Amino acid sequence: MKRPPSVTPPRRPPFVLGPVRVDSVDLDGALDFIDALVAAGRGGVVFTPNVDHVILAHEDPRMRAAYSKVDLSVADGMPLVWASRLLRPPLPQRVAGSDLVPHLLERAAERRWRVYFLGGAPGVAALARDTVLKQIPDLEIVGIDAPRFSPDEPMSAQQAVVERIRAARPHVVFVAFGAPKQEIWIDRFREQVAPAVLLGVGATLDFLAGSIPRAPRWMAESGLEWLFRLSREPRRLWRRYLLRDPKFLLVLGREIGMRVRARERTPGAP
Repeated sequence: MKRPPSVTPPRRPPFVLGPVRVDSVDLDGALDFIDALVAAGRGGVVFTPNVDHVILAHEDPRMRAAYSKVDLSVADGMPLVWASRLLRPPLPQRVAGSDLVPHLLERAAERRWRVYFLGGAPGVAALARDTVLKQIPDLEIVGIDAPRFSPDEPMSAQQAVVERIRAARPHVVFVAFGAPKQEIWIDRFREQVAPAVLLGVGATLDFLAGSIPRAPRWMAESGLEWLFRLSREPRRLWRRYLLRDPKFLLVLGREIGMRVRARERTPGAP
């Protein structure tokens, strides 16, 4: 997984769970790394993996391909932090996209970065822009767009969107199609919109707009954010949380078994 040569990778080794790498950084470290990506002027990609991403990366080769080239990957979900403490090396903290993005927008205003909101339901990006500008009036939001996107469509179907982004010349693009669409979109078009840095942000535009409330802090820190979101959007999210995400336990069990067998084959291993 290559990074721009002028960007220093996190000092501590990452946590790896199957095809998903999670970098060992805290919130400040993530902000500084993105700052370096923007300064390098070569583009870049930032993902915020959670349990759902791990399952999707196991099941979808396009998601795996996207994660194989990510520049920075931070733990959005507490289960990944807990898994890292079990399997090592431990991650320092959860860095949720919904926490990262507001701080990054403040830094964008300080650095005079141009930002672009891409995705979300119709009207959400515009509402997020208006809400954010009331809080950070110096921020330069140079474009919003909410196109429909299917991973099965040809690349040419998104060319008008890509051209609008290129014309706006953003430093940072927040992509909010939800997983795995946003990761696949980013992987397909990262070269075309470079030197913009692309972040997959899921429901964060909804949070910024106030159209979807965030879970209470205690629920997020205790790994129960999924329950809060399921209670708010049961018809949309029940398959994800009740059918797909429990497969994470199988992935975790398989990883534990592989590491145990690897230690058994290596005499003297800890």
